[in-house]
Amino acid sequence: MFVARPPVEDLNSKPKRARIEIQLALSFLDEDKVGTIQPYDDVLVVTLRIGGYDVKRVLVDQDSGAKILYIDLYKGLNLNLEDLTAYDLPLLGFDGKVVVPRGQIRLPVQVGLKVVEADFIMVDAYSSYTTIMVRPWLYDLGAVSSTLHLKMTYPSRDQIKELVGSQSVTRQCLVAAIMHQPEVKSSASVERGL
Repeated sequence: MFVARPPVEDLNSKPKRARIEIQLALSFLDEDKVGTIQPYDDVLVVTLRIGGYDVKRVLVDQDSGAKILYIDLYKGLNLNLEDLTAYDLPLLGFDGKVVVPRGQIRLPVQVGLKVVEADFIMVDAYSSYTTIMVRPWLYDLGAVSSTLHLKMTYPSRDQIKELVGSQSVTRQCLVAAIMHQPEVKSSASVERGL
């Protein structure tokens, strides 16, 4: 007859720990709106590290697919026109005008510890923003942005980090864009040939 004995414990072995997998949730709460002037209808404007430089007035636009780099920033990053690769598809600007790009360039964009390479289309046009970051970049970063909270959250190692936008810079960009609008002639002036 056989009798079952309990297993012999090895006093030198360490107890095995269960592996716990933590799922990070990218979300926003009502308290994430603290510090913003309510109500508002502002876009998300942040500061990012692009090409090794801290770049202000970066528009995070979930509705666009093309990452735009304006010529003033291009020159500010000490890049040469020879650094551009060909890109000849025309773009439609915010003002409804067709813009012909000067070319395309790949640059590193750093948010916290994460670095994502981005292909920017460089345009020689006025903008109160220095660059526009768009949906594909958010996807590459694994980020979620919220204009309601004026923040962007993204996973970094085993934590959720956030990038906070600046409501005052957003409004300064809006004022600059309005002030830059060329004068529109009234239809009466056009009819008289003025």
